[in-house]
Amino acid sequence: MINNSVETLWKRFLEANPKYAKQAKPKSGYFGDNEKDANQLAELVQKDIKRATSHSLLGLQFRKEALPKLNDTFIVTNWDGDAKCIVKTTSVKLIPYFGIHAEHARLEGEGDKSLEYWKQVHWDYYNRELKPFNRTPRESMIIVFERFEKIFE
Repeated sequence: MINNSVETLWKRFLEANPKYAKQAKPKSGYFGDNEKDANQLAELVQKDIKRATSHSLLGLQFRKEALPKLNDTFIVTNWDGDAKCIVKTTSVKLIPYFGIHAEHARLEGEGDKSLEYWKQVHWDYYNRELKPFNRTPRESMIIVFERFEKIFE
């Protein structure tokens, strides 16, 4: 069965925000790499608790994905592809993993929002992300720290 929720949400957004009428429908997807995390993270974004995400530069490069840029829009879905909200990028910074600090972890809004929690779950994620490319994360690897704001639900 085809999930039309992304198209429906985008149409509602355009009706409420005509200034975006000439913009192509943005990418859609979920945060994380498993159903439990994807659904929890989508809920955190909806509640305005999660306001940032951390890509590994290496992962983006291996997957040939563009770096996020200021004012990019993205339709957040759950694991099943149900559209939950639309976010807009407000800041993108390249930071070495060892340079991530407590404010970054707080903005991501995951777990207990501590730096220790952030480091554990992200290190595990980057290991899974880079394994297909025969790479492992390093303390010096570059993290693409993207802040965003929810602009429509």
